[in-house]
Amino acid sequence: MRAIIALCLIVVLTGGLQGDLASQTENPQTVVISVDSTNLRFSPSSATITEGDTVRFFWSGQALPHNAVESNGVFDSGEPAREVDYSFTFERGMAGTYEFVCEPHASAGMVGQITVEPAPALVVDEPQEVEEENTPALSLFSTVGVLTMAWVATSRRHGNG
Repeated sequence: MRAIIALCLIVVLTGGLQGDLASQTENPQTVVISVDSTNLRFSPSSATITEGDTVRFFWSGQALPHNAVESNGVFDSGEPAREVDYSFTFERGMAGTYEFVCEPHASAGMVGQITVEPAPALVVDEPQEVEEENTPALSLFSTVGVLTMAWVATSRRHGNG
């Protein structure tokens, strides 16, 4: 019997609690740029990403060495090589257009472009003040109702109802 009353009280007392368990997460993406060695081109030669995303320059087993160097020095995959695995992440505040080139093959038109779009605004959860509920009668009625149900259940068990 006491367990029933305790359970009912717990239900009543916790019934008004609310919480938002959802959280916002960002999903950064990675774009891979490789080499189309038959045409001395980057593949893809242009990409559009969002701040926070990563560009990965990756090629392996190329007959000719290549690299990827941004025209303003923002990123540089290093010396031309037949095997390259270089990544660069465009952080917040880096929105814009970035031109890059394969230094040994720039004259052959081996160039590329990355367009970085601004990331969505960050949503900052500000602590909210707890407002007191202006419905004391509702709590009173709920408590009385639960206690009445408990009394009825007890009375029936003991044969008084």
